Amino acid sequence: MKTSGGLHERQERRTAATAADGSALSAPEEQLGTRQRVARSILDHGPSTAAELAVRLELTQAAVRRHLDALVGEGVVEPREKRVYGSRGRGRPAKVFTLTDSGRDAFDQSYDELAVEALRWIAQSAGDGERGGAAVLAFARARAKAQAERYRPAVEQAASDRRTEALAEALSRDGYAATARAAPASAGEQLCQHHCPVAHAAERFPQLCEAETEAFSQLLGTHVQRLATLAHGDGVCTTFVPDRPPGAPAPSTKTTASSRTAGRNPA
Repeated sequence: MKTSGGLHERQERRTAATAADGSALSAPEEQLGTRQRVARSILDHGPSTAAELAVRLELTQAAVRRHLDALVGEGVVEPREKRVYGSRGRGRPAKVFTLTDSGRDAFDQSYDELAVEALRWIAQSAGDGERGGAAVLAFARARAKAQAERYRPAVEQAASDRRTEALAEALSRDGYAATARAAPASAGEQLCQHHCPVAHAAERFPQLCEAETEAFSQLLGTHVQRLATLAHGDGVCTTFVPDRPPGAPAPSTKTTASSRTAGRNPA
């Protein structure tokens, strides 16, 4: 179920109308604007509880829950059980809210179907089966390589312990809403992409995820592992980046990613 025109477009129309006449917003318009902020916060930060959203947006949890109920009713967000690392305590697990495919459609995915058609044409032109898949992978690697070269200066200029963060910042400038954080109970970090402009295309062509994982490995100079992807129904694309021992050589492209794990959640 798609929202009419998308949350982003409706917010732009609301803002434009206010700017034109200088009048105060009506109650329904104000509600829509706050609802847009809730959806945007989930996009930028990934699956979130009502309490986390309330803190980020400086709203009461009761107000956030009302907006979440409305967004769930519109098919923009959906509730899920929060993933717990390690032992689970007593009580019911916290509920988190994540954007649905329809909700993500509201945020700049208008060219996704064009990308799918182009990749399908590449595969069909090369032939069925392995030849078609190889042609798509070659395209995906060329695209990922060009993208990585734009990010390389920022990543290489960063201190060794800030390279994942620098990559996240570069990805965010391209619309991936990425963050870097310490990995739970592991010697490494997690690179999280809360938005993917080509998620629908990657769902049909996992070579896009595979090539991106390879590019991350080359940029960061260590073998990385894709743990979860938006393309396969997870709430966020998550890549584990282990700590690289001092002086360790950069890995070969041929060994940085596997078609068995790069485009899906291996769990």
